Amino acid sequence: MVDHLDLLMFLFACLTLIAGFPVAFSLAGTAIFFAFLGDVLGVFPIQFLGAIPQRIFGIMTNEILIAVPLFIFMGTILEKSKVAEDLLENMARLLKNIRGGLGISVTIVGALLAASTGIVGATVVTMGLLSLPTMLNNGYDPKLASGTIAAAGTLGQIIPPSIVLILLGDVISNAYQKSQLDIGIFSPETVSVGDLFAGSLMPGLFLVSFYIFYQILKSYIDPDSTPNYEGDLNDISLSILIKTLFPPLVLIIAVLGSILSGFATPTEAASVGAIGAILLAANRISKEKNSSKVSAISFVMLIILTSFYDLRINRSDISFVEISLIALAIIIMSIFLISTLKCIYKLYIESVLTDAAKSSTKITSMVFMILIGATLFSLVFRGLGGDETIENFLTNLPGGTFSAILIVMISMFFLGFFLDFIEITFVVVPIVAPVLFQMGVDPVWLGVMMAINLQTSFLTPPFGFALFYLRGVAPNSVKTTDIYQGVIPFIFIQIMMLILLSIFPEIVTWLPNKIFN
Repeated sequence: MVDHLDLLMFLFACLTLIAGFPVAFSLAGTAIFFAFLGDVLGVFPIQFLGAIPQRIFGIMTNEILIAVPLFIFMGTILEKSKVAEDLLENMARLLKNIRGGLGISVTIVGALLAASTGIVGATVVTMGLLSLPTMLNNGYDPKLASGTIAAAGTLGQIIPPSIVLILLGDVISNAYQKSQLDIGIFSPETVSVGDLFAGSLMPGLFLVSFYIFYQILKSYIDPDSTPNYEGDLNDISLSILIKTLFPPLVLIIAVLGSILSGFATPTEAASVGAIGAILLAANRISKEKNSSKVSAISFVMLIILTSFYDLRINRSDISFVEISLIALAIIIMSIFLISTLKCIYKLYIESVLTDAAKSSTKITSMVFMILIGATLFSLVFRGLGGDETIENFLTNLPGGTFSAILIVMISMFFLGFFLDFIEITFVVVPIVAPVLFQMGVDPVWLGVMMAINLQTSFLTPPFGFALFYLRGVAPNSVKTTDIYQGVIPFIFIQIMMLILLSIFPEIVTWLPNKIFN
């Protein structure tokens, strides 16, 4: 028993999580209990717990993690202001004459919302409320309708900017540096969130394409399950389509483009995304739209000025032209601040800002409480020799690296039946990733593979969170078994995607290598 206290600790933590206890307190409570038990049995030096304040301080000062609340706020603003509602309605108009067009529009809008928000729950609930009744009233098979909405909602797991990728990026980066130090490399290379964003872009687009292909195939094999739209939707004009799609696309390009081009860090890009979401929301809900337009134009002008001219004032050799440009930049910045504050005030008056702030605070608090609990769990688990146990198990498997990756992926897949992606990210990944990196596995490829694998945890019965979200907003005519059966084809599509990436890892590594060399 003493020799396997680390495995007992891991098993005990899984049992408490499955029993439904709060995640953060389950992890922290398990760690403290086994720390004192290990001290009594003489296998764990209690002095290890003295590192906890330093680790918590490290979380507090981690600049990458600041992007998490910003992206969450960005997503909740877009959800509360009903930008998604406009997207869904207009995409349905565009594709109304195509068999299965409603399902295809849900998938496309899911991808756009994923790239705009990165929050699975908000996307599934929004599309469930807006699209599911329409699809059912139009004669769609409840299984196909619910499966399409649940799968499209989980695209926020893999399409950047994704909260999963940000959290995974931080964990993968720490694990990669640890693995290099363990093998004697004292100037370790780093893996950034930008690397994972670039690596996940192509697989995310592949998944969207596979979802759409499945729906088109389904419309030919089983036409009764995907009828043409027969509702009262007017044809959409090109100008309305552009007005609906252009602002979210600009926001997506601004956020992702600034990260992938190296112009901004993920945290800086997240702040741009949050401001962009505020302007979009204000433009959507306010009759007087000048403030959001003035703010957007002034922001673009500031970007152009700072890109072509050195506007720093703490220099001794400033020319008259540069002084004039600095003054112009100050004027533009003042205009930007005033107009943005007007947009914020509009959102406050409409209660959008208050609701979004409350929702963002709850989600952010949950994520960071789990992160602190997982940090304590990881510290005690390593103190009990858990990392050595996992390393010995994976390195001694017949089949070498392939078998080790296969076992890890299968384990994460089945853990996704019972545990949330945050729990798996903070508990499992730090344990297995350093061992796999020491075996020569590419960190970006592994991170994307894990992200897609974690995406299935939202769809897999019986505890898939996307299924719970959809069940909460679905009408009574849709049975829980319909939802469970509806997601099965999409789970197989994601498994097929994992197999494809394992055969052709260049799908993941090509873009990061091209951009970041």
